[in-house]
Amino acid sequence: MLYSLKDLFAKLGLPNSDSEIEAFIERYRPLPQAEPLASASFWTAEQAAFLREARQPYSDWEEVVDELNCLLRD
Repeated sequence: MLYSLKDLFAKLGLPNSDSEIEAFIERYRPLPQAEPLASASFWTAEQAAFLREARQPYSDWEEVVDELNCLLRD
């Protein structure tokens, strides 16, 4: 199954309308290139754990987490 950013934000317990996703990205970018996505200070421990797990090869969430990672970079 392919997940969307809306699905990912819902899974993370975050507001997931287009405007809320856009606002989140604007608020937290640019994330430093050297900082892993799951290590960013704005995640809860549970969100960070999910993001680490989701980045594993063959995870159903891998592609959309990579998309978010790219959107948060400069």
